[in-house]
Amino acid sequence: MAAAKQAVARLSEGPDVVTGESAPAAGAPAGRGAAARQVLPIVEGLVLLIALLLPLVLQDYLTVFATRVIILALFALSFDLVWGYAGIMSFGQALFFGAAGYGVALMARDLNITSIFLILPAGTLIGLTAALLLGGFLLLGRYPASVIFVSLGTLTGSYAADRLARGWYYLGGQNGIPSIPSLSLGSTDISEGPVYYYLALGILAVVYLLCRFLVRSQFGLALAGLRENEQRIAFFGYKAQHLKAIVFAIGGAIAGLAGSLYAFHEGFVWPNILGVVFSTQVVLYVLFGGSGTLIGAVIGTVIIEGVSFWLSDNYRDIWPIILGVLLLLVIMFRPLGLISFVLGERERVGRFGKAPKGTHNAAP
Repeated sequence: MAAAKQAVARLSEGPDVVTGESAPAAGAPAGRGAAARQVLPIVEGLVLLIALLLPLVLQDYLTVFATRVIILALFALSFDLVWGYAGIMSFGQALFFGAAGYGVALMARDLNITSIFLILPAGTLIGLTAALLLGGFLLLGRYPASVIFVSLGTLTGSYAADRLARGWYYLGGQNGIPSIPSLSLGSTDISEGPVYYYLALGILAVVYLLCRFLVRSQFGLALAGLRENEQRIAFFGYKAQHLKAIVFAIGGAIAGLAGSLYAFHEGFVWPNILGVVFSTQVVLYVLFGGSGTLIGAVIGTVIIEGVSFWLSDNYRDIWPIILGVLLLLVIMFRPLGLISFVLGERERVGRFGKAPKGTHNAAP
């Protein structure tokens, strides 16, 4: 493993295959970097504090909206784990989100199962299974899969699932499945509002911490190597395709968990949550906030959904144009996302083991 650490350290001297930017060179001044290393926990703490206080100041209908945003942030977290850390462009991430949503909706409609202790594990398992099947087909072939092959494969899977749902009467066709009953905890219903908000926030916080632990572990070290240079990391003895399949399945499970929460919060599911539009939406969340940071995915989701809500309320006719221009400007002039204004390159990528002396970590 020591050899792998050295290999990944050498890989980081080359251009980042995701961002196209070079990692900081060793020997750069360390003073500013030492301070920048503390930025990430501060940002995470502030986001959590604001999220905890929001229901105390928001009106009821805004708390419902904020709950939806938190669930979508959980969905974005799944995509950032797959793309931002392992370099797998999953253009069909909504497939796992929507499949879980439909699965738990059918459990509620046909089997009258609404218990949180059955619904959430079932949604997670559905997302995991769908990701394992699709990932096994796309990533575990005889030869390493190219980025284009995986992108188009996941996109095709998402589109096919969308069309299947629209044409299958059992799934409600174009109308989807309406009137899903409330999630239940024992004899108590968990309806939309502050209780559902804190439930979603608690799940997001737990999943975030697990993802943080994962990407800063030895497994995360291997993922960083995959993203930087897959051929070299395979040369050092890692089974790159297996690592990709594992993180792809984990991302699918998280998306499935988010999908099951979303279905019960909204009260219905429809084909769009399986399709290309939703899959593209999550890409924009992560691009806007900053890929490969986890917190960037959360911030991107909150800002895009919040700005969309405000624009649609105040500029009903032209708000999609304004939002599109805003997204375009950020992606053009800040390709690492908004989080790069406060987060340095080394902290964005992550640090593994003891930091070498004199490394630079300043925000660009």
